[in-house]
Amino acid sequence: MKYISHSADDTEKIAYNFASMLRGGEIINLDGDLGAGKTAFIRGLAKGLGISDIVSSPTFTIVNEYRKGNIPLFHFDVYRIGSSEEMYDIGWDDYISQGAVVAVEWSVNISDIFNGDEIKVMITKDLTKSEEYREITIEGAV
Repeated sequence: MKYISHSADDTEKIAYNFASMLRGGEIINLDGDLGAGKTAFIRGLAKGLGISDIVSSPTFTIVNEYRKGNIPLFHFDVYRIGSSEEMYDIGWDDYISQGAVVAVEWSVNISDIFNGDEIKVMITKDLTKSEEYREITIEGAV
């Protein structure tokens, strides 16, 4: 599925609608340049899962847990992670075994940890069209 976003609000709405297809246990790999809108996508995803907490990027904490919703959401930002071993050290297996939606920003940094069943979300900026223009591609089983 390919979507076009013209603002952070559009990106959130796309993710909000996408969340209605999730049942828990999915791993969503999000990739795109800095400032592409990965965290905006997660904000919309959280709202769609019934989470009312303020969603922020876990750049320095690695993971934010949102448990107050219809389905829990674990939001990882692995920009600063150097290897899959580090993910296992922080409890990756425990996180993915809880039936939550697990969203991973910068998943390309730990690609060897995944088995291929993940949902892939790529957010691409096209500054030739506008500063806010984004193409959001979602691939994988839901």
